[in-house]
Amino acid sequence: MPTYDYECDACGHTFELFQAMSDPVKRKCPECKKSKLRRLFGTGAAIVFKGSGFYQTDYRSESYKKGAEKAKKAAESKKKSSDKSSKSGPGESSSNKSD
Repeated sequence: MPTYDYECDACGHTFELFQAMSDPVKRKCPECKKSKLRRLFGTGAAIVFKGSGFYQTDYRSESYKKGAEKAKKAAESKKKSSDKSSKSGPGESSSNKSD
């Protein structure tokens, strides 16, 4: 629902009113109670959102996206190699000590 600006021609009172587009235009001033109220033309919305989302990462450059993908793959491969080394059984030992 938009916000409309109103001004009274009789007393000069100005105010904003939050109302549906289908609501009738107000005619009576809330201050002086005269029927000299008129709706002013608005300037429109200051920003327009387009696209599927509004996150900072939605507008990254292609080089940034490629670098991020490489870093993600490197982190996944590092995790897999550390998981394999930690899965050695209780009887297995990675170091052989001689007494």
